[in-house]
Amino acid sequence: MSTLYIRMPSKAAADHAGHWSGVPCPYAIAGDNGGLQASGVESLAGLASQVGRVQGVVLILAASDVSLVQVQVPPMSAARLRAALPNLVEDQLISDPADCVLAVAGSGNKRTVAVVQKAWLDAISRSLLTAGARSVAAVPAQLCLPLASEGASAAVTVSEADLDLAIRLAGQDGVGLPILPESTVTAPQETLDALLAIVPQGAVQLYLPAVALPAFESALAAHEAGARTTLHEDDWRNWIAGASDARAINLMSGLAANVRPAVNWRAWRLPLALAAAVLIVNLIGLHIDWWRLRSEASALRATATQVFRTAFPKEPVVDPVAQMRQKLAAARRGAGEAAPDDFLALAAGFGEAWRNLPAGRAGSNAIAALDYKDRSLVVRFKPGSTPPMDEARSALSARALTVSQAPAQGGAPAWQVRSAK
Repeated sequence: MSTLYIRMPSKAAADHAGHWSGVPCPYAIAGDNGGLQASGVESLAGLASQVGRVQGVVLILAASDVSLVQVQVPPMSAARLRAALPNLVEDQLISDPADCVLAVAGSGNKRTVAVVQKAWLDAISRSLLTAGARSVAAVPAQLCLPLASEGASAAVTVSEADLDLAIRLAGQDGVGLPILPESTVTAPQETLDALLAIVPQGAVQLYLPAVALPAFESALAAHEAGARTTLHEDDWRNWIAGASDARAINLMSGLAANVRPAVNWRAWRLPLALAAAVLIVNLIGLHIDWWRLRSEASALRATATQVFRTAFPKEPVVDPVAQMRQKLAAARRGAGEAAPDDFLALAAGFGEAWRNLPAGRAGSNAIAALDYKDRSLVVRFKPGSTPPMDEARSALSARALTVSQAPAQGGAPAWQVRSAK
């Protein structure tokens, strides 16, 4: 997957333009191996279509918007360090730490803390997340510059008529300065004056856009410190490599809005649409099947009602199936046919099964009484007897009877025999 790199204009340039989301920004799209896939200049609003297509977005914040503060840190855990950061950097800031985003890097007693205005970074972050960014990282521009073996390295970012100067002095040390020139003619001279004032000694490697090289070469030829300054054409490969090294000081980690990567709902549109279509089809099928079964039930009830009325025209119809069962049972009893749950049928079935059991064949007198209650036969045994229920269950099952344990009385066991029909 690819990553979108955006070099943001300084807040001063955005305020000067009056429409920060429309200020042109240099951008590049790189693959996983760092290979450059595309580059150009476009505003954040114009990059909205690209934001949702890439795996992540890396903001290279203007050096003038990020302050790098060196602080002494006592031994403490990472959680306690995050809580103590505002107090550690308060003396070195001119603004309230509560209004800033703080990110710490490095290890040991001396740490580098990057500070940026929270409202500015939050506005950029929300704009990108609204455009569909999956994840957003933000790094200082001065730490993305190539690290010079001697002296310092610097870069100039042009935003319409304004410039932003980024200077890397050491591994975790750098500064930034917005350049608001009086005119485009004096911009190179003013930039060189500010750069060489910050770096009064040593070699300076200055990276510039290709269009700005001729003007800076002319200004540098007339500058007294031009001998120690070397101009280079800006190259996105340096920024991509530098941003990867500077990710350890990701400023977005301080924003609650970016604690979790935003869900890329665009990628889920087709699966969600298919799932919704399948759900709708299944609901329609269930309703059709329910309607069919309801129609069949209504037809069967109407048929049963008609049959009952034909057989018993004087009887009111409430539940034709239950009423028909009652009438059939009453007719069988009237004809002398015993019902499966009558006392005689239960007692006869139990007696036959009991005779086939070892206790019954031995002529045991273990049975104390037979009771008939709630269409079931309760067999009570004499105290101290142990009737074989497992064997009785098999014998009674062959005669369409079931047996279960009934509440004992006076310590004597009891069985409850019912019809299985």
